[in-house]
Parts: sequence; C-alpha cells; structure tokens
Amino acid sequence: MTKALMETGVGTIELELFDDDAPGTVTNFIKLAESGFYDGLSFHRVIDGFMAQGGCPNTRPGVSGMPGTGGPGYTIPCEINNRKHQAGTLSMAHAGKNTGGSQFFICHGPQAHLDGVHTVFGHTDNIDILMDIKGGTIINKVTIQK
Repeated sequence: MTKALMETGVGTIELELFDDDAPGTVTNFIKLAESGFYDGLSFHRVIDGFMAQGGCPNTRPGVSGMPGTGGPGYTIPCEINNRKHQAGTLSMAHAGKNTGGSQFFICHGPQAHLDGVHTVFGHTDNIDILMDIKGGTIINKVTIQK
C-alpha cells in the first residue's frame, strides 16, 4: 500500500492511499505530489465538522484566480468504489462527474451523502492534526512512500 506524508503548517498527516480501489486517482495524486504541484498550496475551504479541502493552484502566492477554481489543466474520471466517507477519508473534489484533477478533501467525520458521488482514494488516522487545519493552512510538501 502506498503512503503519502503531507507536511502542513500544523503537522504531518500520514495518508494511506487505496491503490486497488482508485488506481487512476492514486496515480494522478502521486504524479502531482512527486512533481511538487502541492508544495506551497493552502487549504482554501475548511468547514468545521465537514472537511478540509486543498489542492487548488490558485492558492499559491502570487497566482491570480479564485481559490477553489483551479486545477492541473486536465481532468480525470471518477472511480466510484465501495469505500465510505468517514473521519479521515481522503477523497477527490470535483465540480461534477469526471471533473476532478488536483483538488482533494479530507473528511472530519462521516459524510454519507458523498458516498457514491466522490472518489475515495485514501485515509488518515491523524484526525488531531486534521482538525487543526484552518483555511489558509499551508501544505509545505507531499512525499510519497511506496
């Protein structure tokens, strides 16, 4: 199982990636992480009790564009699977089916209304660090461990 270490301004989140359940989404996340795409971006949408969302390149300092509207310049297909949105679930954000790219969110708690709608592709047990993330918290670096 592949792991990702997401170093943030409030601590490091260890993410277990679900290679078997969402292979294309995991491959995309790894590609972006290894290219440094996520380094220096911030969590632009954090809703207490719901989730923390990041991965928008428009949050990079000096970049124009509204936070939450950017991506890598391409989209990837959804890979809906049987995984559920629970506390610590890593899932692909999108603006409609097959429109994800780089933005992701990590759930604060169960979000059953997202099951079967968004691609679950990982999980973290570092809920304490997750709950410390606020809007504007920086993602310093994402490192992949295979």
